[in-house]
Amino acid sequence: MSAFSVRPARTADVRAIRDLLEPLVQRRILLGKDLVVLYESVQEFVVAEDERGRLIGCGALHVIWEDIAEVRTLIVADDWLHHGVGREIVQALEDRAQRLGVQRLFCLTFEVDFFTRRGFAPIGEQVVDPDVYSQLVRSPDEGVAEFLDLAHVKPNTLGNTRMLKTL
Repeated sequence: MSAFSVRPARTADVRAIRDLLEPLVQRRILLGKDLVVLYESVQEFVVAEDERGRLIGCGALHVIWEDIAEVRTLIVADDWLHHGVGREIVQALEDRAQRLGVQRLFCLTFEVDFFTRRGFAPIGEQVVDPDVYSQLVRSPDEGVAEFLDLAHVKPNTLGNTRMLKTL
């Protein structure tokens, strides 16, 4: 494998992010996102690219509340799995979270072993104070609903594990 680098995403990366996402949507591993949603959230993403500039991975950091953010849309191209790409993307997102003042990271994943190696642990029901919960429950963001484990979360979350890491 050749070298790769991780950097903040740009609007010119959005279609390549969608192309990475689409096969996982087809396999019902990740939720599909409209192109407009990806453009609206491009500032949340970091991307990994190979030496030729081809996007080989991505991930996003979505702030949920004062002290907590979600790692979402973490994708590594099949031919780059097990080469440290995911680890570097998560590290970049953790660095960004710390710069923002976030103290805890949440993820909803099938890749429990990967996130456990990064310091995440499965969580139960109550991870925020009731007063914060009452504010978060008003959010229209589906990721917040997943975090709160609300009954109306998407069907593809069945079998996913909710995990948390303290930075």
